[in-house]
Amino acid sequence: MFVGEEADCLGDLAASACVVHLLGHAVVSLFRYDRISSGVWCRCKHVDTWMGSARIMQDALWKLSAAAQAEAVRGGEISAVELVDSHLERITEVNPQVNAVTQLLAERAREAAAQTDRRRASGEELGPLAGVPFTVKECTAVEGVPTTFGTARFRDLVAPVDALPVARLRAAGAIPIGHSNMPTLILAGMHSRSELFGDTVNPWDPSRTPGGSSGGDGVAVATGMAALGLGNDSGGSVRIPASFCGVAGLKPTVGRFPADHRVLGPDDPGLASQMLVTDGPLARRVADLRLAYEALAGTDPQDPRAVPVPVHGEPLPGRMTVAVVADPGGHGVHPTVREAVAAAADALRDAGYDVREIADVPRLDEALEAYGRITVTEFAETWPVVRTLLGEGGDRYIGMAMEKTPPATAAEFARLMGVWLGIRRSWAEFLDKYPLLLGPVFTEPPVEPGLESRDKEGWERVGAGMRLCTVTSFVGVPGVAVPTGVSDGLPSGVQIIGRAFREDLCLAAAQEVEDRLGVLTPIDPCSEGPTAAR
Repeated sequence: MFVGEEADCLGDLAASACVVHLLGHAVVSLFRYDRISSGVWCRCKHVDTWMGSARIMQDALWKLSAAAQAEAVRGGEISAVELVDSHLERITEVNPQVNAVTQLLAERAREAAAQTDRRRASGEELGPLAGVPFTVKECTAVEGVPTTFGTARFRDLVAPVDALPVARLRAAGAIPIGHSNMPTLILAGMHSRSELFGDTVNPWDPSRTPGGSSGGDGVAVATGMAALGLGNDSGGSVRIPASFCGVAGLKPTVGRFPADHRVLGPDDPGLASQMLVTDGPLARRVADLRLAYEALAGTDPQDPRAVPVPVHGEPLPGRMTVAVVADPGGHGVHPTVREAVAAAADALRDAGYDVREIADVPRLDEALEAYGRITVTEFAETWPVVRTLLGEGGDRYIGMAMEKTPPATAAEFARLMGVWLGIRRSWAEFLDKYPLLLGPVFTEPPVEPGLESRDKEGWERVGAGMRLCTVTSFVGVPGVAVPTGVSDGLPSGVQIIGRAFREDLCLAAAQEVEDRLGVLTPIDPCSEGPTAAR
């Protein structure tokens, strides 16, 4: 059953560093402090969105885009309560099969929806996301609800206030409908398996991982249990589940969205976590991603990193140039991923972009090495305590990282700070020449669950697969993951990376790809995927 009051690889080490740092200082005080049963699998199929000219069918509400849902609520075509109830019914139907929603906030969501309806009835103008249900990753606070991090030790860690991104989505009219699954403490790997809630299942193929660490949000959005998901990303944790689940996802520029990651106590995390971890939305359509982006962007006194930069920049002169790299670093890429990059490149050419294949991105291997060394150094002090919280086998992923990369000395760490700045400069110069970069999210199709924690070979394979996500997080630039189609029964996709604070350019290009290659979701879960069927 649901927990809560209403029971009706190398790539993301920075988010882990944040948890390790904070847990190490909070674990002593917090020590004082069921999964949904399986159901019958449905035949996998694409669920088409339908909206009548005069009214919207009740059973179709969850299928609508976030923009269409909000428009219908603002216009009085449907009530926010009807919209929330439609999603709650969808969760009841689908979640037993995929285990993405961990804490269902049914009564809270209904009450928030009723308040929305009362405001509309009184003539108040509603926000751009009026009534739109969204899920929230288990590491992000929702007021009055436990922020469990997927571990039983924090089952009763009730959040006193909303996290800043949750509060900003609420202010735009959106409604939290549930928490979503992730790897235990964000530390147990890429696959979204937690000690408290178990495994989340990829709705396209249960033998493939949905990705992570925001895998619960990716699955919830893909299957229509929520119109939006709120995850976070420091090396692919939004973009990878978006790609593996056939939806869109945004990793913003560092400083674009205000945040406060002091979930477990008064101490702020270390430098790597301050500079690498960003919150980010997931959605079925790029236009919905844009709405969430506009709601999340801004400043807040709780986050001095957040920068008051306009959400839409000045148009660039001339024809937009897009660099294309299908195999970053030359370490290998699966043919289906190469085909996805080529399809997206063709779509952008058709849209009028100047698309150019180039040899490689700047300083990739050097950036990967620096990223790993900096984040592992941040882990080292508290890791011996934190690893005891991860449950049996949960420490394997970070443990292998620690074995491969020893912590830096103080002198080495100081030198790495200079290396980091130099790599950021190289990328700024690169993006000055090529305002957009098109490349893979992951250089393979979705892999099997837990591959990264199985053994050294699996760990290295997953780390290599997410390498472009890792590097772009390291340099702090934005990236949008967008689907390109289906290959062998699994979704494929790419990411479009841009200059700092030019998320608008990334979203515009992603929209052109979506317009030409289509929207893949929502879907019903499959009982057997192409791998299992063979």
